[in-house]
Parts: sequence; C-alpha cells; structure tokens
Amino acid sequence: MDGFTNVLNAINGVIWADWVLYFVLGVGVLFTLWSGFCQYRALTHGIQVTRGKYDDPDDPGAISHFQALSAALSATVGLGNIGGVAVAIALGGPGAVFWMWMIGIAGMALKTTEVALSMMYRVTDADGTPHGGPMYVAKQAFAERGFAKIGIFVGGLFCVTLLISAVTGGNMFQAWNVAGVTHEYFGLPHVVTGVILAVVVAAVILGGIERIGSVAGTLVPFMCGMYMLAAIVVVVMNGDQLPGAFSLIIDGAFNTITGEGAFIGGTAGYAFLWGMKRALFSSEAGQGSSPIAHAAAKSDEPIRESVVAGLEPFIDTIVVCTLTALVILTTGIWNRDVELPLDDVRIVSAKVDLTDQQKTDGMQGYTIAPITVAAQPGFVDQAKLFVIVDGPANADAGNTRQKMGGTLNKGANDTWTAKFGKVVFKTAPTFKEKGAYYSYGGATLTAKAFDSTVSGLGKWLITIAAWLFAISTMISWSYYGEQGIVFLFNDKAVLAYRLIYCGLAIVACVPSLIKTDAELDALTALGTGVMLWVNIPIMLIFGALAMKAYHSYFGRLKKGEFDRG
Repeated sequence: MDGFTNVLNAINGVIWADWVLYFVLGVGVLFTLWSGFCQYRALTHGIQVTRGKYDDPDDPGAISHFQALSAALSATVGLGNIGGVAVAIALGGPGAVFWMWMIGIAGMALKTTEVALSMMYRVTDADGTPHGGPMYVAKQAFAERGFAKIGIFVGGLFCVTLLISAVTGGNMFQAWNVAGVTHEYFGLPHVVTGVILAVVVAAVILGGIERIGSVAGTLVPFMCGMYMLAAIVVVVMNGDQLPGAFSLIIDGAFNTITGEGAFIGGTAGYAFLWGMKRALFSSEAGQGSSPIAHAAAKSDEPIRESVVAGLEPFIDTIVVCTLTALVILTTGIWNRDVELPLDDVRIVSAKVDLTDQQKTDGMQGYTIAPITVAAQPGFVDQAKLFVIVDGPANADAGNTRQKMGGTLNKGANDTWTAKFGKVVFKTAPTFKEKGAYYSYGGATLTAKAFDSTVSGLGKWLITIAAWLFAISTMISWSYYGEQGIVFLFNDKAVLAYRLIYCGLAIVACVPSLIKTDAELDALTALGTGVMLWVNIPIMLIFGALAMKAYHSYFGRLKKGEFDRG
C-alpha cells in the first residue's frame, strides 16, 4: 500500500497545487459577483422553493425540491463533517476552519451555477426518468456549437472522474471511518462493519432515485438535527473557551500556530491547504456531483432548483462543519496533553531501504526501541500511537516537530509493549516529550471531543451519527456513480456497478489495506481533485448561459410572473 500511496501523493501534488485552490476560490468569487450575490437568493428564495411554495405536480421530474436537496445533502453531510473537519484541524490547525468558511460561501455560487446548467440540459427517458449532470451539459452544449465529439469526450471524462470519486470519497472513506469508530468503542471487527454497510446500501439503491430521495428526505433532517443539538450542548458547556477558539481560527488562517501537545504546529499555508481540501470534499462545491441529484427534481424552471442547491454549502460547511470545529477546539482535544507516559525512550538506528537520493543526502533510518508499558484499564491491542520528536525542519508545521507512529501491543501475561515505526532523517531525532498520544483518526477524534465533555456522549452520538451519515452519503454517491455508468454504458452495466460499489465498502474496512488517515486522504483527494479539473472548465465555458438564465428568472420573479392565487 505504501508504494501505491506514494504514487497517489505524487498525482495529488499536481492536481492539488496551491494555484488550483486559489483558482477554484476565484471561480466561486466570479460567479458570486456575476450573479449579484446569489448567496442571498439561496437563503431567501431558495428556502421558499424548498418549502414547496412554487411546487407543481405536473412539472417534469421525479422528486420534490425538498427531496432533491435532501438527496444532495445526504451525500455532502457525511463523515466529511465529522471526520474531515477533525483531519483538517489535526493537520492544518484551527486556521483551516476559516478557509472552510471561505469555500463554503464561494461554494454557494459554484453550486448555483453548476446546478443551473444541469437543469438546463437534463434529459428524460421515455418512461419519464430524468438524467442530468455535467456530462449531459458537455455533450449537448458542445454539440450546439458544432463540437459534438468533444462534448462526448468531455462528458465521458467527467464520468470517469465521477466514478473515481464515488468509490473513494463517497464510499470507502465513509466505510473506513465508521469501521474505525465502531471498533474503537464496541470492538466490532472492521470487516463486519463493512458487510453491514454493504447490505444496507444495496437494499436502498436497488429502489432507484425515488427510494433514495424518500430515505434521504427522512434521514437527513433527523441526523442533522440530532448531531447539531448535541454539538450545541457541548459548545455551550465549554462556552468560556469560545472567544479563544475564534481567535485561534482567525490567527491560524494568516499566521503560523506554534505546536503544543498533540498538535505539532501549522503554517498559514498549510491551514489554507487543509481547509480548502476538506471543505471542497465535504460540500462537493464545484465537483459536479450534486447537480446529478438536483436534475431529478420536479421543476420546469432550471434556476428555481439551482437556488435550492445554493443552500447546500451553507448547511454543510457554514453550519454543520463549524459546529464540529467548535466542539474540537473548545474541548482542547486537538492539542491534548500526553496520554501514555513512556520511560526509557531510546532512539536507535533502523534498517531501511534508502533511495539513491537519500543515500547521496546522507540519510539514515531511525526508530524507538520497543518500550514495556505498565497495564492500564482501557488498553486496546493494536491501538495506534504516535510520539513527537525533534528532527529536521518541518515546513508544514513551521518548526522541527515530527511525528513517529506506532502501536500498543498486548503480549503474554498481560504485558504491553509500545512499538514504533521508522523515520528517515540525516541525524538522529531527539525525544523531548516523555510520552505518547493515541492516534485518533478522523471521526474518532471528534467522538473523543464529545466524550471529554459528557462521558459516553461521543461513544453513542458519533457512532450512531457516523452510521447514519455514512449510509446516507453512500446511497447518494452510489446513485451519482450509477448515472456515470448509464452515460458511458447505458443500463446494462448498472447491476455490475452496484455489486462492485457495495463490495468496495467491505474492502475499505480490511485493516491491513488502509491503515492511516494519510493513506485514506490520498484516495479521497484524488477523487475530489480530478472532478474539479473537469467540471470547473465546463462551468467557465458555459457559465454565461447559466448567468443569463439566472438574471432572466429573477427579473420575471420581480415582475410577479410566478405569483399564484
């Protein structure tokens, strides 16, 4: 897996270059200004549409505006809101939250534009089943301009990126996080979690978009309400820490945050990187996935559904992600103190396979000699650990603090040993903090934050929320991928796709395959990134059509053309 992860990281280094993030943010600002701040329209007119004020049962489509919004939100409000925010703060620091807000606001304009285009170019089968998304926009809009072959190619390319994202971020990321948090609290084997998820998801997706919309319309409001209420309780109980949390968010967005405790430190640039990546992953703004769900909505006015879509990043990022961030920051779990004291720490040489460049640079392998640890209540065999050492300059942290990962292993007669991996440095690192930290991956870190305020709350709330969020996300993303399959191969390959999709949920839960957050992030970053690279150009090429329709619609609305009664 290490070699494969290295390849993914090399690819991600290109598709997630800093200029790409600035560019996506810039496109969001462009459509914000072009539309005359459509965020306002989403929060006013979009809410009226969602409540059914303009519903007409005779309009073309399969599901209501509310069900379309719920289906799209069920894909966006998921483990990205629980685990993704935790990863962003753990790696990028509190400043990452500020940049999540920025992409949340800009994302409202991106969603409005991409859904407008997909509604304008959606197609309907003979049986009334609607299909839409950037692939249909590309196919038809290019054909209108005499470039039919280019349209088919671009549409097909988008579907390939859609499938990559569906099986990674929309499926494997969700299953991996649920398996991790369930095993942490209840000891359920990871693979068993994968099997249960696969069966439940299969039972829902066999019913098509109508069943997905119905399930999402019931599940999303319940799970969001439950999670948000618990988060508000924890934040209120830690209310005295709120001013400091907001101060850290603003400071960390523009300055280096000094490492302390479990947080090794983070530069403003690293905060920007992680805030943007996780917000884009969570809200899916600019990816082109949500338009596929919205294209099924009953409406004869494309812009009417597009302003409903503009609500998604607000709910997902500005509301839900912010609450998660405040829970983590106000409880202090992100920079917690040493949790496992260690004695007799010895840095020793380790045999590693060095590249030619590493040999030329005089690099060597180092590790920490295994350490016997006194048994304590709550020890879990193979629990992941990390220690912080002082080594070479860490450009991301803005200091010289480095992490060394390890595990806690149970031996005979209730003996426990901490064993650590290897690092490659020029000189031996020094160990300053006499202890280790438990490595809480993604959703587990958020759960521990809840637990630190109300004992047992994280155990039950995050486990239940993780299951509900993951199932809702997986069923919506399965539909997205299915629409990509339909575009590429028609209906014949749908069953095979569904079986593979559900099977990959089990694969993601095999502990020996995906071991760390970093390996998982490499997969999800690839899926999100490749979609942006195809969908954003489609939006820029045909965005003028969406903006023309947008201003025309609100001109007619202002004249009272849509008033009833």
